[in-house]
Amino acid sequence: MRVVIVTESFPPDVNGVAHCALQTARHLVDRGHAPVVVAPAPAPGSKLGALAAPCPVVHVPSLPLPGYPQVRVALPSRRLASTLIEHNADMVHLASPFVIGVRGMAAAARLGIPAVAVYQTDLAGYARTYMGAGEAAAWRRIRSVHSAADLTLAPSSASLRDLEAHGVPRVKLWPRGVDTVRFRPDLRDEALRRELAPNGELIVGYVGRLAPEKHIELLAGACRLDGVKLVVVGDGPSRPNLEQALPGAVFLGRRTGDDLARIFASLDVFAHTGPFETFCQTVQEAMASGVPVVAPAVGGPLDLVAHGHTGLLFPAGDADALREAVAALQADPALRAAYGSAAREMVEGRTWAAVGDQLIGHYADVLAGRRARVAA
Repeated sequence: MRVVIVTESFPPDVNGVAHCALQTARHLVDRGHAPVVVAPAPAPGSKLGALAAPCPVVHVPSLPLPGYPQVRVALPSRRLASTLIEHNADMVHLASPFVIGVRGMAAAARLGIPAVAVYQTDLAGYARTYMGAGEAAAWRRIRSVHSAADLTLAPSSASLRDLEAHGVPRVKLWPRGVDTVRFRPDLRDEALRRELAPNGELIVGYVGRLAPEKHIELLAGACRLDGVKLVVVGDGPSRPNLEQALPGAVFLGRRTGDDLARIFASLDVFAHTGPFETFCQTVQEAMASGVPVVAPAVGGPLDLVAHGHTGLLFPAGDADALREAVAALQADPALRAAYGSAAREMVEGRTWAAVGDQLIGHYADVLAGRRARVAA
């Protein structure tokens, strides 16, 4: 199968969309298919590094998003349509379509190529965070884009319900995989733990983008608990404010690969705060690392965290409940160990190979449906 993956982000970007697009391309190659990626050009001087692309990547011109330079926005370009034609695409895979993905959808429709759209970013939630309004307009755009696709894939049950409630047709569930070889409990590093928490504190970690929509400031109460050391991994526009709001926390900046896996495994508790996660890959990576999770009871984490079994869920936005959940785990080492072991067991079958095969099955269903309509 010849697939063109049109993605709003791709490595060297570090985010969920980029990572999922990379893993999708890798799996297609592993299964003998022929993918090509079309993505916004990275910032000048960026390097892919260890995350070598498994297939050809076509970059279209891009500009940094005003106020958020880590995000690149694609400019109009003929390279997208020409890639679909030159690759003789059987399928167009649209990863979190918003700018370049909308153009990819239009090009696929003009050329009569089936398109599968992967819903991955809560644009309505971002509109509330950054504009204080615009949620209805965001849903109109989401509905317009995804209604044109042959199939929309939602990463979680909550996302699927949201899409259907807002009138998006032809939606199915497609979760995300996790690298259970890279992220594993035996990478726990006592030397690193002594470096991060020299007084033997309980290490509570957050990993992700440091941005307003993540509401990382909710960790302030947990950060002030006696015997707790907060470790923050990631970067973004909110970092200066968070360094003020979370005194005593250790900020490690952006970490990736085996270095990130070692940090995950060395945590005692993983805490996530964002209420707009359509899936939340970092929760799954923490679980694969054998770490109990504290997360908001909304969105993607509802499918991942079994409350009272692999971690604790708290009402979204409730800083006191978050602090109390961390305190409960701090007070009970046996409970932490039990949750961490159950978390690892729960995700062991959620490999990228397993979910990649599910994706290929969705492609096959779309192609079969197209053939049946043509025959009819």
